[in-house]
Amino acid sequence: MTRRRLLPLLLALLLAGTTGVAGCTGDPAEPAPPPAGGAAALPGPVPTDLALRPAPEGAPAAPAFTGTLTDGTPLTAAQVWADRPVVLTFFSSWCTICADRQDALSELAGTYRDRVVFVGVAAVDQPDDLQEYLRAHRVEYPVVVDEEQVVWRSYAVREPPAVVIVAKGGALLRGWPGGIEVAELDRRLRELVLAETP
Repeated sequence: MTRRRLLPLLLALLLAGTTGVAGCTGDPAEPAPPPAGGAAALPGPVPTDLALRPAPEGAPAAPAFTGTLTDGTPLTAAQVWADRPVVLTFFSSWCTICADRQDALSELAGTYRDRVVFVGVAAVDQPDDLQEYLRAHRVEYPVVVDEEQVVWRSYAVREPPAVVIVAKGGALLRGWPGGIEVAELDRRLRELVLAETP
């Protein structure tokens, strides 16, 4: 075969190979979903019909903190509990008790959506393990990553799980080292939130 005939054939093969490669890998990848527990999980507006039992007089103030959500968004606790109650859940992805209760806790958070803000505080964890846990258990509320355990220490949490209820305005209502059964937490929230939950 002469060089004149060989050159167009090589060029055609080269273009065909490039097109095939582009066709296989040239499609833009789907954007990765946002991290679970990030800014997308922050609460919406306060419901206009929200009625709350006032905090008991003399209740101590909850330790205020500023933390960072799983996607790097800052969260200031005092801003969150300024206009509605907050449930703080202290957990780690490797905690078996946390995992056993998390599905029911996630469901309860959905029941009280926007009326009571659930905020997870995760420590002693790896980012990938934490994301896997949050997705597996459908955690749709914000999660603070407490790498240095600053928030944990301010609430005297030594190991997960632990749960704390903070009243609107920041009064510390009750805490449970070792966690609390979800049915009992629901009962406590029904006493606090006087309007019917959706």
